[in-house]
Amino acid sequence: MRASFAILLTSLTVATLLPAVASAQTPVTVQTPPAPQPLQPAPQVAQTAQSLTLQQAEQIAIQNHPQIQASQDLALAAKQQVREARSAYYPTALGSLTGVEAEHDSRVAAGFLNNPIIYDRYSNGIDVNQLVTDFGRTHELSKSSDLHAQAVQENVVLSRADVLLGADSAYYGALKAQAILQVAQETVKDRQVVADQISAMARNQLKSDLDVSFANVDLSQAQLLLIQAQNDLQASFADLSAALGYGDARTFTLTEEPLPPAPSADLPQFLAQASMQRPELIGERLNVNSANSFATAERDLVLPTVSAMGAAGLIPYRQDTLASRYAAAGVNVNIPIFNGFLFSARTSEAKFRAQAEEQNLRDLQDRITRDVTQAWLNANSAFQKLSVTEQLYQEASLAVNLAQARYNLGLSSIVELTQAELNLTLGEIARVSARYDYQTQVSILNFQVGNVR
Repeated sequence: MRASFAILLTSLTVATLLPAVASAQTPVTVQTPPAPQPLQPAPQVAQTAQSLTLQQAEQIAIQNHPQIQASQDLALAAKQQVREARSAYYPTALGSLTGVEAEHDSRVAAGFLNNPIIYDRYSNGIDVNQLVTDFGRTHELSKSSDLHAQAVQENVVLSRADVLLGADSAYYGALKAQAILQVAQETVKDRQVVADQISAMARNQLKSDLDVSFANVDLSQAQLLLIQAQNDLQASFADLSAALGYGDARTFTLTEEPLPPAPSADLPQFLAQASMQRPELIGERLNVNSANSFATAERDLVLPTVSAMGAAGLIPYRQDTLASRYAAAGVNVNIPIFNGFLFSARTSEAKFRAQAEEQNLRDLQDRITRDVTQAWLNANSAFQKLSVTEQLYQEASLAVNLAQARYNLGLSSIVELTQAELNLTLGEIARVSARYDYQTQVSILNFQVGNVR
């Protein structure tokens, strides 16, 4: 934003100076241009501004933002996957009601090695099946699901931190736009006074029409700056509304936040904190362990499974050859022998996926180290700009006062005064921008370290 203002004002100044230089070389008749018309107030949305502090903004974002709710729903879904995996530990019971009407002496003859006899009957009963052991495969599947659920829960923490960072950045962005708007309003006010003074002096033959033209151009530049600042403030309010989870654009009355202290010079400490606290790093470590457990479970597919079974029921309507009730219990052992290399392929797939998760963990660690380093450098750079921009503003203020005095005494031209005013405007924008840029960079550094939760 500050760079766009600088380009706008500088380009307008250069475009103004070039015709002025040409006019100084070639005598022309200068006509006094009409003074710029006062700006009309920017259109505002008819609504009451909401008073807001940074802490209130963060609380509203946590309560409203759909990103957090979506991550919480996914975490709850992952917990149900744990129950799904553990369901193999419990018996399964099935109730049946069966009625059959068959032709006399009917047997199933095709498609089976045996020939079951089909009797006319009606019966009801219960079948129960209980896994006795699969030699650890269900345990590994449950462990893998539980680790995955914990990893998804870390995504909730990450979503919360991401929403908080977005709210902080939008809040400081709105404060910055608000401060620049105040600068633009003061600039228009001051340049309007200068333009009126020069116009009055020109009417009394104390200044030339060229000076009036330069003053009016200076005023027009300030008015363009004001229009852009008004638009940027409304746009920043729209960003803040979205960051807080509102479905419509709102206006706010924001409270200033104190400047945080200078960042610590101990970069290794920040890197160590990020390694321990970043939720996505914690979640990726859990995903690696989950993938390893799943690979172990897939390897155990080749092991036997032992199950106990039981069935009991009544046959109230039957042929004489059938008893009125039935009951049976037994044990079944399934031993995999050959299935077209399915189990070996599944084992290899799970192993390769586990290795890929380990590489993803390494890549994430490298990217977090880079991000923390960049955030630390940016925060330190933004802190150093605070004193430099303050000094720039003080020097620009002094230069404007001296240029105004020299111009009033006839010791300098209007060009020197307008250049000094331009430098003052840029210096003031740089000063207010540096404050909120530093606060934003500190928020980003806290996010990168893992302190935002």
